Amino acid sequence: MKTKYDVVVLGAGHNGLVAAAYLARAGLSVLVLEKNDYIGGATTSQKVFPDYDACLSRYSYLVSLFPEKIIRNLGLKLELRRRATRSFTPYLKNGRHDGLLLSNVSEEASRQSIFELTGSFAEAEQLKKFYGLVRVFAENVWDTMLEPLVAKEDFRRCFDADDTHREAWRSLVEEPLGCVVKRYLQDDLLRGLVFTDAKVGLFTHASDQTLLQNRCFLYHVIGNKTGEWKVPVGGMGSVVRELEKAARKSGAEILTRVDLHSLDVNGKKLCAEFELDGKTHAIEARFLLVNFGRNVLAKFLGKPYQPDPTDEGSVFKINMLLRRLPKLKTKSHPEAEAFCGTFRINEGYEEMNLSYQQALQGRLPDKLPSEIYCHTLTDDSILSPDLRAQGFHTMTVFGLDTPWSLFAHNNEAMRQRTEQQFVEELNGWLAEPLEDCLAIARDGSLCIESKSPVDIEEALGLYHGNIFQNALTFPFAETREQVGTWGGETELENVFLCGSSAHRGGGVSGVPGHNAAMKVLETKGGL
Repeated sequence: MKTKYDVVVLGAGHNGLVAAAYLARAGLSVLVLEKNDYIGGATTSQKVFPDYDACLSRYSYLVSLFPEKIIRNLGLKLELRRRATRSFTPYLKNGRHDGLLLSNVSEEASRQSIFELTGSFAEAEQLKKFYGLVRVFAENVWDTMLEPLVAKEDFRRCFDADDTHREAWRSLVEEPLGCVVKRYLQDDLLRGLVFTDAKVGLFTHASDQTLLQNRCFLYHVIGNKTGEWKVPVGGMGSVVRELEKAARKSGAEILTRVDLHSLDVNGKKLCAEFELDGKTHAIEARFLLVNFGRNVLAKFLGKPYQPDPTDEGSVFKINMLLRRLPKLKTKSHPEAEAFCGTFRINEGYEEMNLSYQQALQGRLPDKLPSEIYCHTLTDDSILSPDLRAQGFHTMTVFGLDTPWSLFAHNNEAMRQRTEQQFVEELNGWLAEPLEDCLAIARDGSLCIESKSPVDIEEALGLYHGNIFQNALTFPFAETREQVGTWGGETELENVFLCGSSAHRGGGVSGVPGHNAAMKVLETKGGL
């Protein structure tokens, strides 16, 4: 380890690794400092249940926003596998259990399933029209994500081509998303299915005048112009391993178990002081890239942090290891088909309006919206051959309308209560108790782990458990000062945000990491 570097990157999450790889390839000396004993931050894979050889994607689990351009530029060997099922939503109709299945491989199967729910094909056509607007928006915005920010008005002109383009801009940028959802769809379940993407991870609602729901929705549907969410083969850790390999191969140095003490950003030379293996080090750098949130940066700078009310996180995570898939009450679709995609519970449009209002009042909603993912139905390589042979599976629950404030004062008790309620509500759609399907640890405990927003903040430093670090932004400049910037600039000279807290940050994308690297090269005169 030297005492001076061109660039010091604080945090070895995937964005920090993207930035490090680009800058090291450009010939700059790069040092990455990571506090944990593992690399990847929220994009890590870990043996959550030590008695079993299964590597779960503990916090993030699917990939949509990671640009193919970054994969090509850095020579990453990633396999992102398509899920056969896009989503499955169980429902009860006329006393009979059934389910709405949207397929990734058969449009006709999706149409038929919507017909069985609604009694006509009209809603299927309306859903197709709505997502047509989304595709128009994605095709216009996606390539700009890796470029300097464009003024909102200039960006809007890209949507003057025809009525469809103008409708896409109006529906997704100018009015609350709830308006367009209700304009296009009549069925409550379909309305909720669409609107869920506007809530995942954030505490918002259909009529939110801040348009937080619109911003959140866009980041869930524009990825690589299709918005399709894919499973990383080998788990999320495979993405990190490839990025680490690319960074190290290009010459970047990466240190873990680093206890960062202080940052000096007031002089011409930037300095990071930290402890490693019992020794104190002071490293000078020309550029400092920050891969954690503004809240953590403020702490190191000794400055107050002033979050926006929309920055609060609202997610409850449950990781599970199953001995077998649970049987469903519905017989219309096999379990492997239903759990292969996003399995949705209590996500009707009006159900989520109510759950939001109840959480806003400071109470755990009567019915908790949630999404469930089974990684191993698409990629079982995260399990040992023995577990695969026995029929084991992993399962993740992602709960909505569970804001940080609900857990802030009594986290332990609220976590247990919330976990129990999520399990009970899933059991309502199962023909057998989920508990009977869970793997059992050597000490007799069930293999189930829950993380509240408070736990997520403590583990990862994410402000109030916000998986995006702060409220998501529109993918264009919203002030005159932002025009032409890369989105990671701070008020400090040569200190740039390279993680999710940057403009156009959020999700497993690598976008802010790429853009921070481009800003460094631009400042250095290398572009």
